[in-house]
Amino acid sequence: MILVDRPKYDYLIVGAGIYGSVCAHELTKQGKSCLVIDKRDVIGGNCYTENVDGIHIHKYGAHIFHTNDEKLWDYVNQFAEFRQYTHNVIANYKGKMFTLPFNMWTFNQMWGVNTPEDANKFLESQKFVGPINNLEQQAMSMVGKDIYEKLIKGYTEKQWNKPCEELPSSIIKRLPVRFTWDSNYFNDKYVGMPVGGYTQIFEKMLEGSDIELSVDYFENKEYYDSIANKVIYTGPIDKFFDYQFGKLEYRSLRWETIKKDEDNFQGVPVMNYTDSDTKYTRILEHKWFDHQNQKGTIVSYEYPEDYDGTNEPYYPIRDDKNTKIYQQYHELTKGIDKYIFGGRLGSYVYYDMHQVIAQALQMISKLNE
Repeated sequence: MILVDRPKYDYLIVGAGIYGSVCAHELTKQGKSCLVIDKRDVIGGNCYTENVDGIHIHKYGAHIFHTNDEKLWDYVNQFAEFRQYTHNVIANYKGKMFTLPFNMWTFNQMWGVNTPEDANKFLESQKFVGPINNLEQQAMSMVGKDIYEKLIKGYTEKQWNKPCEELPSSIIKRLPVRFTWDSNYFNDKYVGMPVGGYTQIFEKMLEGSDIELSVDYFENKEYYDSIANKVIYTGPIDKFFDYQFGKLEYRSLRWETIKKDEDNFQGVPVMNYTDSDTKYTRILEHKWFDHQNQKGTIVSYEYPEDYDGTNEPYYPIRDDKNTKIYQQYHELTKGIDKYIFGGRLGSYVYYDMHQVIAQALQMISKLNE
């Protein structure tokens, strides 16, 4: 009789982003052994922040934690001190500035109106009326022609590399439109930024787990699967199943990050460039996320680009074609008990941070049933 060694780990967790890190934290609290691997050389996924000259750089794009769920707010606050943060975004259309999200300031800047009644009259006169079949029609039914053409169309088509007439209406349905002078982007009960950046949160979440970085799971999949009882997989679901139903589509991003000698480049953390001629969609000035006052500043220009399999998949393109492909992959997950799929890529959903945490905690709860 041949004795088979017990696997070294209770769980292999593929991906050190939010979903994987929350799972690792909760499982190690229960006494489970976890190995966390990630293809990047850093932890934290797209939320990773690094300290450059005392400024916390959001290397993979801006992340603001916001939620109405007190339990989720308390959950993240156990890992870092959060300070209240008001997210104000400026839209730059050919050098003219507008306030986002769309509110009375925007309507005043666009049309010179001062009252909600007058703003409503402009919107009603420009709104699209009829069956809604695409993003353009959805946007114009919400904010009318002027705002759509100046503040939505160019930005959106750069981001998705498709005409708005070919994009699903769902992309823009949650866009805030307010008839108040409130320019706070998020109206959630809890909105904050961690003092000292996000990376510290993941360092604390992953305490007690073994970690291997710069590791490609698929290059040694058989080995990694063999050393764990269960696998929590947070990577692209289509890649896991070897693209047998076709590849899911994403949009990707790249950043050009530059140090500048001036102390204040744009006076706001995020400025969107909404015209079609400017190739980048927005500029981040990182010091203003933390209200830091260092000499000099660091800015990142954000360029949308096609996902080609070598860059990072950021935004799932959740049109009918891709949704059908994902559903086929999702059906396959039901027949393999060893593997658990979750997170943004494993679920093919662009989640906010609090939603990923909630998904991970819900999964852990089910494991304990």
